[in-house]
Amino acid sequence: MSDAPPPPYRWFDLHVIRTERVSPSLMRVTLGGDRLGEMVTGGRDQRFKLFLPQPGQAAPVLPEDLGIGWYAEWRTQDPAVRAVMRSYTVRELRYEPAELDVDFVQHGEHDEGTGHSGPASHWSRTARPGDRVAILGPIAEENGGVDFQPPAGTDWVLITADESALPAAAGILAWLPAGTPAKVWIEVSHPDDVQDLPTAAEADITWLIRDKPTDQPVLEAVRSADLPAGTPYAWIAGESGTIRTLRRHLVSDRGFDRRTVTFTGYWRRGATEEDLLAELG
Repeated sequence: MSDAPPPPYRWFDLHVIRTERVSPSLMRVTLGGDRLGEMVTGGRDQRFKLFLPQPGQAAPVLPEDLGIGWYAEWRTQDPAVRAVMRSYTVRELRYEPAELDVDFVQHGEHDEGTGHSGPASHWSRTARPGDRVAILGPIAEENGGVDFQPPAGTDWVLITADESALPAAAGILAWLPAGTPAKVWIEVSHPDDVQDLPTAAEADITWLIRDKPTDQPVLEAVRSADLPAGTPYAWIAGESGTIRTLRRHLVSDRGFDRRTVTFTGYWRRGATEEDLLAELG
């Protein structure tokens, strides 16, 4: 008998409750299900795995082994049949009734070559109440799916995001303790993508509007910014090439300790998530 603790996640069979176009670049899909009330979140940039059906399927085709071997089996399944798998951030998890909001980036429907256009974006635009999905989601607050982890002694935080990371940035700002100094830059493709981001932190939030899909205004904004004194912690997320350049600037030019910079490429220009998964072998 193993004394290992149970995994901090489980599978949930969910369905679409409603959809809402919250901005030109974001479609919100609200999910529900009988056992969704068992899901919890560590807040901040809490991620989970979303599994979507292929076109023509009534429900996603999942591995038979839903234990620790699920990923290896999923990789061996026929790509034309197996569930479409994506990583997403909890935008909001509510109870009574239990509902999960997930925001899907939409500008890929217009911008060729960005890497955003794909089956998940299309599914969110065409989803209807009752459509079935599955998720692998957390059932414990400490679950390994939260990357925003400022160390003890942090004096202020720096946050950058684009549309793909906007739900995570919103979750982080909502979680930050009252009075936390924060410098925040959020890059979007349309003025109507700007939204209210409630926070108790002392957050200086700057919205940056791209003129064209290949622009990277966040780089110049951070490079030219006057940053606070004290010990920083940075969380930067979005297009992977932009994030690599920004991390190099913070560490090499600004003197950030590389251990205090959390960086995540949510997507890569010109690549789909299938491309990125294939590179993992």
